[in-house]
Amino acid sequence: MPNRLASSTSPYLLQHADNPVDWWEWGEDAFEQARHRGVPVLLSVGYAACHWCHVMAHESFEDEEVAQVLREGYVAVKVDREERPDVDAAYMSATTALTGHGGWPMTCLLTPAGEPFWAGTYLPKHDLLRLLRAAARQWSSERDRLEQGAGEVAARLREASARSGAAEGGGTVDLEGAVASLASEYDPQWGGFGGAPKFPPSMVLAFLLRHHARTGDEHALTMVRSTCEHLARSGTYDQVGGGFARYAVDRAWVVPHFEKMLYDNALLLGVYTDLARTDETSRPWAERVVRETVEWLVRELWTEQEAFASSLDADTQGVEGATYTWTRAELAAVLGPEDGEAAADLLGVTGAGTFEDGRSTLQLRSDPDDRAWFDGVRQRLDVARSLRPQPGRDDKVVTAWNGLLVGALAHAGWVFGEEDWVDLAARCARFLLDVHVVDGRLRRSSRDGVVGRSLGVAEDVGALADGLLALHRATGDARWLAEADHLLDRALDLFGEPDGGFAATGRDGEQLFLAPSSTGDNAEPGGLSALTVALVRAGAQGSRADRLDRARRALARVAATAQQAPRFAGWSLVAAEELAAGPVTVHLGARPGADLARAAGRTPAGILVVCPTTGGGDPAEEVGPGLALVCRGTVCGLPSADPADLP
Repeated sequence: MPNRLASSTSPYLLQHADNPVDWWEWGEDAFEQARHRGVPVLLSVGYAACHWCHVMAHESFEDEEVAQVLREGYVAVKVDREERPDVDAAYMSATTALTGHGGWPMTCLLTPAGEPFWAGTYLPKHDLLRLLRAAARQWSSERDRLEQGAGEVAARLREASARSGAAEGGGTVDLEGAVASLASEYDPQWGGFGGAPKFPPSMVLAFLLRHHARTGDEHALTMVRSTCEHLARSGTYDQVGGGFARYAVDRAWVVPHFEKMLYDNALLLGVYTDLARTDETSRPWAERVVRETVEWLVRELWTEQEAFASSLDADTQGVEGATYTWTRAELAAVLGPEDGEAAADLLGVTGAGTFEDGRSTLQLRSDPDDRAWFDGVRQRLDVARSLRPQPGRDDKVVTAWNGLLVGALAHAGWVFGEEDWVDLAARCARFLLDVHVVDGRLRRSSRDGVVGRSLGVAEDVGALADGLLALHRATGDARWLAEADHLLDRALDLFGEPDGGFAATGRDGEQLFLAPSSTGDNAEPGGLSALTVALVRAGAQGSRADRLDRARRALARVAATAQQAPRFAGWSLVAAEELAAGPVTVHLGARPGADLARAAGRTPAGILVVCPTTGGGDPAEEVGPGLALVCRGTVCGLPSADPADLP
């Protein structure tokens, strides 16, 4: 049996390379094989850090009985959702439509034409075998009926997608209405929005910070401050090593799902940076979180190729959270009886445990009386934890997620005066431009410096362009602005739609049974919002009204979503807020005075500060030494040396 996954650039696929299942990668060859054999396709979609993906793999895909049933009756296709977000999105639409819920691993049965006739998520081995055998019998006796049903499902999904797109229509984003809607879902006790499970609402928080900056709405700031502080003190934040887990299974953020994703940490890094930048009462602990998170990112996710890996696994040797949880006895063994007891009390480690099997996550619900003592405790626990088995790392480099981190690192480096962070961002950006752009077309991912075959989707282009724009602001180097403009020009051709929106996939991409939507945000910015935010900032930094106009047209396509479900439109709301404010750009001239530079660093969230320009640029080249120029949209005032003239 050929091992078709052995040369994959996806660590998730490589995890399955030695299964007895005769796996195929997604592609025309797999579907041609299904047509040739006259059998359906089993599509299994997951990702490397996914706990239940591992469970299903161990129970089923490493099992010879399951493998035999699949070999006899199916072509089995394995997909990494992080490499092929388009495939994932299309079939997740079918899964949620057919079952009412989604998740990973996603399991679908398809016709050789790629249309789904059954969809679900995790299945225990006995349920999977029962499904496979029943579906194979039905396919053998009633293939025409199954194919007809699959065609009807596909047609209904396409119709629903078309209706949804038409319902969005045009319109203006109601920013005050979005804030009111979010306030109605806000959890005043623990922060965040809604109940359990609870996800860090990074894009919504970024919007609320900008809304507060523009309007002075104190409740908007309260929602951000409270959410960020509760999250930073919780078990969902790694109190020993830094960095945020994917989400919490409870309302109080005590027990996380332990996977750590690059995109979550990149987005939260930006939020905590802007909170520290604009709110003096939050700055001490928000800056601490930023510094600890950057340290974790560099220590755990930086790769030899000078970019950032995708994630750390939820499991350690098959046990979820084993690396991160503690008992009181373990703390005493590492720290000694006295320090161990004090640390257990401070970090919420109970005798009964807050997690499973008497173990506890670590929380820091109140500050230590002696910060130096606690820093020493963290260091000793970090050393002890490093001797435990460690979670696996998905070391593929995803363009969009690295673009988000390039932007967050460059911005944080400027705010906190850390030139090394800006340098890291620049090195990562150079890798993406050198390796992920092939024949002028951006690719989705790479591993070990080898670029994958999958084309970049809209979110890849938007996030990378936005990261380059942040580098332009932090360094003043006009080359980064030029690179961003080049990406955006290409994106308008590849993804632009006549109604002003953006498609999720390019015109040169594979046509799936259902075109994925690009309008909503999920765990990361969607394609439309990623491109729109980049267009707003490119228009402001480059003084280009056409960019701003194009962003406004795109936002009209998400006005309904922003009103009805603002939690899923946070990044579009960021773009809308920055447009409503101007957008406002501060261009610094060479050698700004200390007071002027300090004032620029404390401008509110959403103000784009461009450091002294190198290599030419408009309008920054008009700014004299020691002066600053404030522009709103493409209209600029007079240069000034007075810090009071800054927004």
